[in-house]
Amino acid sequence: MISVEFTNRQRMPIDPQPLIVAIHRVFENEGIKTAEISLAIVSDAEIHEVNRRFLQHDQPTDVISFVLDKSETTLAGEIVASYETAEREASRYGWEPAAELLLYVIHGALHLAGYDDLDASDRRVMRDQERRYLASFQLEHRYDTDEAYGE
Repeated sequence: MISVEFTNRQRMPIDPQPLIVAIHRVFENEGIKTAEISLAIVSDAEIHEVNRRFLQHDQPTDVISFVLDKSETTLAGEIVASYETAEREASRYGWEPAAELLLYVIHGALHLAGYDDLDASDRRVMRDQERRYLASFQLEHRYDTDEAYGE
């Protein structure tokens, strides 16, 4: 069973359903049958603090994920995504903030599932997977390069 605990730390309402469905799709397709995931939607200031405290990066970012425990078929982890960044970047790429936020959650879930984007080859694989999962929501990936966004 895959369970997702959703927390919205923003003042505007956010529909958690597509975000939770995306996490389920990623994990089910990656063979992760049991997972407990915490998903928090936060401000730039909050994600900046998480980034600084746990990753020693003194800047806000789009999404951060943490594997807390992992075996062959089970996973415990956290995804923290910035709605403010999603809102700002969405206008840059010509789509809705909800779509940008969905991309961040998919990206975080892929990291939890074992994907990485530290080099060009891995980044290409990650982008292909993002496009695949976005397409399952009838969304087209709007980034026109393979550069890592916000990382």
